Amino acid sequence: VQLQASGGGLVQAGGSLRLSCAASGRTFSSYFMGWFRQAPGKEREFVAAISSWAGVSTYFADSVKGRFTISRDNAKNTVYLQMNSLKPEDTAVYYCAADRRPYNGARLTPGEYNYWGQGTQVTVSS
Repeated sequence: VQLQASGGGLVQAGGSLRLSCAASGRTFSSYFMGWFRQAPGKEREFVAAISSWAGVSTYFADSVKGRFTISRDNAKNTVYLQMNSLKPEDTAVYYCAADRRPYNGARLTPGEYNYWGQGTQVTVSS
């Protein structure tokens, strides 16, 4: 699967952005999807994830709980990350990721994903 992330930009603290990740292929619904971010000089960190198929299970990093939501539209082969109440510390390049290997878990680490998008820059000014 190929992933294309978009929707990043410059926003003031307290503002909102919605990131999109469009996937190629006809098997998108079978993929567990995740969002990660990487700030300069820091390791890539987990942000949010959503289970495959109906996406009944969602997972969030503590730092974004209550501010970010993740959703998927299988008809559009797209996963979304709605980011509200943005803070300067949310500034990073955001990456979407996908995997569908058999796994019982929440896939919270980069190593649990096989496919990655190119990243989209999010900058939050204070």
